[in-house]
Amino acid sequence: MPQINTTKGAKRHPEKRKNPDRPQPRRPKWLRVKAPVSAAYAQTRSLMRDHNLVTVCEEAACPNIGECWAQKHATMMILGSVCTRACAFCNVATGRPDVLDLDEPENVAKAVASLGLRHVVITSVDRDDLADGGAAHFARTIEFIRLYSASTTIEILTPDFLRKDGALEVIIAAHPDVFNHNMETVPRLYPTIRPGARYFHSLSILKQVKKIDPSIFTKSGIMVGLGEKDDEVGQVMDDLRRANVDFMTIGQYLQPTPKHAPVDRFVEPTLFDAYAMQGKEKGFLLMSSTPLTRSSYHADEDFAALQKARNSMLAGG
Repeated sequence: MPQINTTKGAKRHPEKRKNPDRPQPRRPKWLRVKAPVSAAYAQTRSLMRDHNLVTVCEEAACPNIGECWAQKHATMMILGSVCTRACAFCNVATGRPDVLDLDEPENVAKAVASLGLRHVVITSVDRDDLADGGAAHFARTIEFIRLYSASTTIEILTPDFLRKDGALEVIIAAHPDVFNHNMETVPRLYPTIRPGARYFHSLSILKQVKKIDPSIFTKSGIMVGLGEKDDEVGQVMDDLRRANVDFMTIGQYLQPTPKHAPVDRFVEPTLFDAYAMQGKEKGFLLMSSTPLTRSSYHADEDFAALQKARNSMLAGG
């Protein structure tokens, strides 16, 4: 049976980044987090290994892993651990993708049941090598979670399915509760930060989800500190609202290694607060804007807040 590599730091076919080393600036105090040492963290890590699963928490070197895993929150990463893209901000390995593990959707569902999750986030690497970009694998994962944990709400964080006709419809038919696709940065920076993607294609995905099934919450996010200007952040907000996106996240970019894009600035917490206020004024049902905000950070609480905000809006509150 084909298996995916789950040993942290031991990617099978990663391409070495050829970028010169860039100094990593010292993080300000509001970005420092404690090392993960709790027993609950170790239990969650053991569960992931037992089910042969990959998590974006580890692969992307998320700074919130200690807090989230201690609370038994983990973002499952399906479709292997090697990506076909090479975004300048991302710590996931790039190279020849893993052989698809057909047991993975059920294994993810078993882990979700074991953790007793109210809400789960499923993401993936880009799989440009697959005819559907991995859409059917996403759909099977959703179906197995419904089978094993009927009450668990499901959030997916997808790649862009560029040139994969029909892939989006396959996922929407499986009816996730939240469809998340991140814009990552402002359009001006796409050629250097997200060279394999297209800004307006990503926007169109989010708009299409709402057009096909308005009941699905849509969500997107960006990082700041990559060289964007504040007015460009506002423009992304406007673009997402025109696509009827419900929820936007904004977090601080942190350089994973000296080979990745450098940090242009550390944004003060007060400016994150201003972004949040600006987003609410533009009409988002929910904004999460803090230095440590990540797409799946506090996702279960955010989903409850989304439901409450929508119900209030429908009631005219």
